[in-house]
Order: sequence, then structure tokens, then C-alpha cells
Amino acid sequence: MRLTWEKLRLELEYPFTISRSTREGETVVWVRIEAEGLEGWGEADPSAFYGESPETVVDALEAYRSVIEGVEEAVGPESIERLERGLEARLSGNGSARAAISAALHDLQGKILGRPLWMLWGLEPTEAPLSSFTIGIDEPGVVAEKVRRAREYPILKIKVGTDRDEETLEIVRSEAPEAILRVDANAAWSAEEALARLPLLADYGVEFVEQPLPPTDREGLRKVFEGSPLPIILDESSIVSSDIPSLVGLAHGINIKLAKCGGPREALRMIHTARACGLKVMLGCMIESSLGIAPAAHLSPLADYADLDGAALLRSDPFAGPHLEGARIVLGDEPGLGVSLQQ
Repeated sequence: MRLTWEKLRLELEYPFTISRSTREGETVVWVRIEAEGLEGWGEADPSAFYGESPETVVDALEAYRSVIEGVEEAVGPESIERLERGLEARLSGNGSARAAISAALHDLQGKILGRPLWMLWGLEPTEAPLSSFTIGIDEPGVVAEKVRRAREYPILKIKVGTDRDEETLEIVRSEAPEAILRVDANAAWSAEEALARLPLLADYGVEFVEQPLPPTDREGLRKVFEGSPLPIILDESSIVSSDIPSLVGLAHGINIKLAKCGGPREALRMIHTARACGLKVMLGCMIESSLGIAPAAHLSPLADYADLDGAALLRSDPFAGPHLEGARIVLGDEPGLGVSLQQ
């Protein structure tokens, strides 16, 4: 097999602000694995919060090259698990780099077998939950404009974590009185701040709150969980499957992102671990193209909630594949991930 990659720049329609950063775009890495005259594709979507950058991704891919190219023929479906263990043994961490390789291996196998991934996993596309659409932190007029432009989305995820949170919610609720609202603080609050703000969020009809506290504040998370009028979903606290059992009693659910955990195989382990622990499952994303979103989209029929709008936030998407029609996640019948370059 042959491993190649190239960097791509994704530009956002609007600058995207959360409680800890603002971005106007993202540099991602398009990964390709070639075997038997076919190419499997994946995308690395690194986050500085998890210690990754486009440069660390490239360094990791260089380290992984010998593992991938040491396999002369396309690895079979029964061998992907072993190969991925070999990658982690060669270099641990680097979740988005491993996620891109894992996606490319699964894409390649789907193309060899002529079946989409959702079918190989025994899933039904129509069972996928509706996806939310994210409204980043911004000036009041821009927030109102974003909400108006998102009228086709019945579920809005509102980024909070500033002293203007109530004003933002008022604007969103005024512009979208019937929308389901979800709130993401991206670890911006203390336990005391969260417990003071949660009743206000409940008054605005918020469905649940994502990551109110820093992931290291376990005692604070327990206090918030026990005192919250709203369900708590943890994202930054939930990286891989081994994190999940310790979150029982701290949250009602977890948010799984493939760029954090290392790819679809670990995401599947996370889904089953969460279910065994009695936790709800959300599938989320970074700022990603349709290629980056695709593996999570194929897994989405297993989730309770979806936040797979990363490509919908872009000014232009270099890829075509699984996508949102309004809030509905659309999976096609093309083999593998079902992703191609935009015409």
C-alpha cells in the first residue's frame, strides 16, 4: 500500500468564535492510501486544544508511513484492527492523524467490496438523528443574521461563555422561536458560574448543555451534574473509550469526535462503552470538509444526537459526499465513504 497526503485550507463563511478562540478557517490534511488500483481517502482535522497542528499531523504521517507501506497488498477488513494497533504502537496520541488513516483504510475496503460503510456496519441511514447547526459567538447583529440564514435547521447549537450570553440567547430565541436550542460553553465556566446560569438556559428552553466546565474539574462537574436542571453532555472530557466509565455521575451523555479519538473504530468502541454505562451518545465534528465529516456521518444512525455541520459552515467545500439537507444527514449508496472531489 502507498500513503500520500497534502494540506488543504478550508475557509469559513463567518469567523468562528468559541469561548477560547476565534478562527477564520482551518488547515486540514487530505490523506490517501492506494492499493489494488483504488484510493482510500481520509482527512486529518487537528486541534491545538488536543496538542495537534497541521505540522504535527505531517510528522505523524511520516512516522506511520513505514507501517502502512510495509503492507504489500490492501489489508482485508479482518486486519484493519491489527494494523491500527500497529499505528498506535509506532506513535501514540495524534488522534486526527490516526483518524485520517483509519478513515482511508475503511474507505478503501468499502471500495474494494463495493459497499458503503453504513451498509458494512449493518446500519440504516434513515435512523440517523437530525444534525444541529452551530451559531458561534459574535456581535448581536451578526448573530441575528446567522440565525436568519439558518432557518432550514430546526436545531441550533449556541456557543456561549461570555458576558453576553443572555443577550445572545434572547436574539436567537427571537429570530427562531420554534427552534430546539442546545448550548456549548466549551469549558468556559466554573461550577458556581454554571449553576447560576443553568436556570436561565432552562428558561430559554435549552435542551442540554455541552461541556460547561474544564475537563479536569471532576468535583465541579459532579456538583453541576447533581444540581443542573438540564442534561449535561461532555465533549472535552471524553476523548477515548477508556475515559467514559469515570464520567458516570458527572454527565448524562458524551460527544464523540473522530478527530479526537483516532477514527471510526475507536468511535464505535466509545458508542458501545457509553451505552453500557447508560450514557447518551452525540456525534460531533471539528471544522471539517465533507470528507472529514463522512466517517461520523456513516456512524450517525447509532447516535442519539448529531452535530455534523462542520462542512456546512465553510465558504466552499472541496469535496462532495455525505451532507446535510436542512438538518437531515444524507448518506448515499456509493462505496466506502462515498466522497469525491467537487466538480
